Amino acid sequence: MSNWVKTILFLIGSALLTHWIPSSFFRNLDTMVHEFGHAVVTLALSGQVQRIELYANHSGVTLSAISQARSWSIIPVALAGYTTASIFAWFLFSAFARGKQQVGFLVMIAISTISLLLFVRNGFGIMFLIGFIALTIIMMAIPIKWLRNFYYLLLAFLCLEESVFGPIYLIQAASRDARQAGDATNLALHTGVPTMVWAIIFTLFALWCAKQAVQAFLGGNKRSRSTNRQSSAYSYRD
Repeated sequence: MSNWVKTILFLIGSALLTHWIPSSFFRNLDTMVHEFGHAVVTLALSGQVQRIELYANHSGVTLSAISQARSWSIIPVALAGYTTASIFAWFLFSAFARGKQQVGFLVMIAISTISLLLFVRNGFGIMFLIGFIALTIIMMAIPIKWLRNFYYLLLAFLCLEESVFGPIYLIQAASRDARQAGDATNLALHTGVPTMVWAIIFTLFALWCAKQAVQAFLGGNKRSRSTNRQSSAYSYRD
């Protein structure tokens, strides 16, 4: 079975699994990472981040100001949201495959804390971040490995699913009204490249990152099973 087929099946399975589990609250993690990507690139290019708002319907917005002299920087800022979310989902699975879940947790907490202190200013966003940070710290401290892994993988699967289906919804939005396709619309206005093309580019990049995530996850599971078999063999005594 090809890696692309595995990726598609993995994404379908992720969508089904995460919709069976009550997970609405945690879907805001992908939104937070998306908006955080916009904010970081804005600051890196000498812009000003006025605030980030996260909403209960899993949408969000980053309000920023960029000088006329650096108007070209709108392009990398607009690119940053979906690409950051896709890379983040890949990172979570890669960390799990290497047995570095604690690193993944710490990165999630760090992004959430920075967002809370510096960027997010609306009521729902603040409450989400406080709740998410507190719950994640508690889950890190729980000495039950399977429960920690379940929580980590729930977040990873949600980020993977949202990072791919978000750009796919962008394609749908662009097909209905090219002026209402978020980041793809902003890129079209400042590059002359059609909105639909940008939506497709975001989707292809998200699928490529998803393929890397699936390969890392499945490869990590194989290595883990191999290590367990070797440990069993060497632990045998007469």
